Amino acid sequence: MEVWAAWLILAALLGIAELMTLTFALGLLAVAALAAGVAGAAGLPLGAQAAVFALGAVAGVVLVRPIARRHVRLPPPLRSGSAALVGREAYTLTEVSRTGGRARIGGEEWTARPYDPDLVIPAGSVADVLAIEGATALLYPVGGAPPERGEPS
Repeated sequence: MEVWAAWLILAALLGIAELMTLTFALGLLAVAALAAGVAGAAGLPLGAQAAVFALGAVAGVVLVRPIARRHVRLPPPLRSGSAALVGREAYTLTEVSRTGGRARIGGEEWTARPYDPDLVIPAGSVADVLAIEGATALLYPVGGAPPERGEPS
């Protein structure tokens, strides 16, 4: 078997091991082994292939791995403003239909419409905020009895 093929087999095994462990190190070693395999296929001697592997492994583990780990550990982006209301519950103050209505979301009163324009959400219902369009919350009723269907236009 050619030496470059052994590098490719090693790269495949390291790649599989990375998928099983998620260490960010074995995958970088797999990339270094792949680079050494390409160098071998290009006709470089075994010493040059080993040097390509060593340089790739050191560069990956020392330079790339800390950056990758830092990005994985980032907290989820903070939602603020109206985007923070999406996913919260709303209490309908008036009937909410395609022509509008009012709902209380997080202590504030908002204009509201149903997400599905054919729905009518009765006053006093609980609904999920699916989106915010401008200053209008788009609501969908939560559980319970199915909401009323509005009059077709």
